[in-house]
Amino acid sequence: MRRDVFQAIADPTRRSILGLLALQTLTLNAIAENYQISRPAVSKHIKILNECGLVEIKDVGRERYCEARLDKLNEVSVWVEQYKQFWEQRFDALECI
Repeated sequence: MRRDVFQAIADPTRRSILGLLALQTLTLNAIAENYQISRPAVSKHIKILNECGLVEIKDVGRERYCEARLDKLNEVSVWVEQYKQFWEQRFDALECI
């Protein structure tokens, strides 16, 4: 199943994981240590982030390292910007009244 970036950032845990990975590359176990959820639950979040292209997983020996690919968030930024401009125009119009 192909997921989109919006689905990935809809969950607060996934947003938090992205925040961790934005700072450094981490193993799945290192990510799981930051949450009070099971490692399989963390793996499921990572899988969704990977399917959306926001996280790349690299196997190094017996460890799986996760690295953020935040360039995909540009899609969100573009979407938000169009609505930001729309609402700014509406508020500017109200000021003229």
